[in-house]
Amino acid sequence: MGEHNSTPDLYLISLRGINGTAPRNHTVIAEFILLGLTDDPELQPIIFSLFLMVYLVTVLGNLLMVWAVISDSHLHTPMYFFLSHLSFTDICLSTTTIPKMLVNIHTQNQTITFTGCLSQICFVMVFGAFENFLLAAMAYDRYVAICSTLRYTIIMNPCFCGLLMLLSMVTSLMLALLNSLMILHLSFCTDLEIPQFFCELAQLLKIACSSTLINNILIYSVTFIFGGVPLSGIIFSYTKIVSSVLNISSSSGKYKVFSTCGSHLSVVSLFYGTSVGVYISSLFTQSSRKSAVASVMYIVVPQMMNPFIYSLRNKDIKVSLRKLFVKKSFLL
Repeated sequence: MGEHNSTPDLYLISLRGINGTAPRNHTVIAEFILLGLTDDPELQPIIFSLFLMVYLVTVLGNLLMVWAVISDSHLHTPMYFFLSHLSFTDICLSTTTIPKMLVNIHTQNQTITFTGCLSQICFVMVFGAFENFLLAAMAYDRYVAICSTLRYTIIMNPCFCGLLMLLSMVTSLMLALLNSLMILHLSFCTDLEIPQFFCELAQLLKIACSSTLINNILIYSVTFIFGGVPLSGIIFSYTKIVSSVLNISSSSGKYKVFSTCGSHLSVVSLFYGTSVGVYISSLFTQSSRKSAVASVMYIVVPQMMNPFIYSLRNKDIKVSLRKLFVKKSFLL
């Protein structure tokens, strides 16, 4: 992203040691530098326009999904209740990262305050974790709908769905806050450049001068909870679903039942596929710039594509959106 105009601010505080020993300097970090996707100034306008368009499409597309679910009484079911929360989460996750990047490009200032960086890390983890739990809840919803059809309304009642969302959000918030607050005990040297377009926890730990052992242990533990548990739930749900579908004799019946899972499977594949792809690519490349470009695939692309996947593959959503546009056109 071009050359930065200023170095990060450092405040030197004189601290007197024990028993009146000579004072020592303690560095308090005020700002970090986000290197972004490229340092070529000619590419900055292109990147700005591209990400602005992506952000607008993401926000408008997901708002349409939320609007469709709220306005159509036929979509007031657990499946679309989770879907509306997924769309809202996608908006929040994109808003956490992209606007700051656009501001930095526009002002030609690559810095982000320590507080801003900490907040960005926390919100990315909160909404990223919440999206994991949402995808698992949606998989469980499909499992109950297909494997326990007669008990579906009893099991997936509004109280249970609301409690599931509340528990998921509280868990995500607590674990994200724990990881974020653990950054406060770290110390940083003068190299404060983060090779990303947003503050990523893993990249921040790489530039820390003090030991990050506890932080890394915490990251692996949280990754297991955030990723492993929901993914295991999704795999379990679809294993049961496939088993039930195979017991259906007619091929048309199999297709009809399994087609209700098509949109969710596509979203899950995109979300976890891009995350795994970025992780694998990071093992084979030492280029921080390439890692930054790869991170776009899991922090930007799924949030933009989810509304298109559901609007194109889901019949109920297509009907609801068509009604909305017809009604809007009529009022105009």
